[in-house]
Amino acid sequence: MTVGNQVLALAIMFSLAACVPVAPEPPASASRAPLDHLPALAGDYFPIQSAQTGGAYHIYIRYPESYSADPGRRYPTVYLLDGDSLFPYLAPHHLFLTYDDKLPDAILVGIAYGSFAEPVNRRGTDFGEGAAAFHAFLKRELIPAVESRTRSDPKRRILVGQSRSAGFVLFSAYFEPDLFWGRIASNPSFPAHRQLLLAQAPPSAARRDLKLAVASGTDDRPNIRSGTLQWFEAHAKRPGPWQFRRIEIEGGTHAADMPNAYRRAMRWLFDLQSMSQSK
Repeated sequence: MTVGNQVLALAIMFSLAACVPVAPEPPASASRAPLDHLPALAGDYFPIQSAQTGGAYHIYIRYPESYSADPGRRYPTVYLLDGDSLFPYLAPHHLFLTYDDKLPDAILVGIAYGSFAEPVNRRGTDFGEGAAAFHAFLKRELIPAVESRTRSDPKRRILVGQSRSAGFVLFSAYFEPDLFWGRIASNPSFPAHRQLLLAQAPPSAARRDLKLAVASGTDDRPNIRSGTLQWFEAHAKRPGPWQFRRIEIEGGTHAADMPNAYRRAMRWLFDLQSMSQSK
């Protein structure tokens, strides 16, 4: 190739490169997007370092729409385990339920790790062999923090979990039933708690208004579906100190039907069963 041809080829390359669009660098102030511009999620946030578990957690709070307009009102408070996914998933869903189903609005608290990857994400420990320490974190650290900074009704705490965190919801019901008024466990997985949940009698409780809803999708993963059915059978023989609702979701899979489980369970918790069961 002659010198003239080389120069021409370079000129063409630079010309083509100039035509490729380049995404602008975001300004430093936009490196983190605030949730305040998403009103279905807007509320509060604070980090907490737990002395009970040794872990760090990111706590997201979604306030009800009426929160500012009704300053004397206290609200049921829903504590969402696996908050990295369940908080952005269910907080808007709860808002729609207040619109369509007339479900009471609530404060929603997402308990997040900030990552799906270990070791930042501690769900394998917190919902398994470290469940007692994580429960102490909820009772001694998180709940007091939430109830000191929000108008949370301590008589209407609700604990919600999916899969492993649903197994923790069941653990909590057996470990200290009075701490939460309502509990929702969707497709629970509980390998670390099988002896407690399948072989031991449920504990007694001081409260007489406790409620527990357990949902299972008929198309859940076979090993998890099998464990849930075993728990249903064990619970039928040894009922706990709570009102109980078994929720079967026909065709429901492991995670994608969490909103269906939440909807049906919350309607039952708040006695909205007069409405169509198809909702």
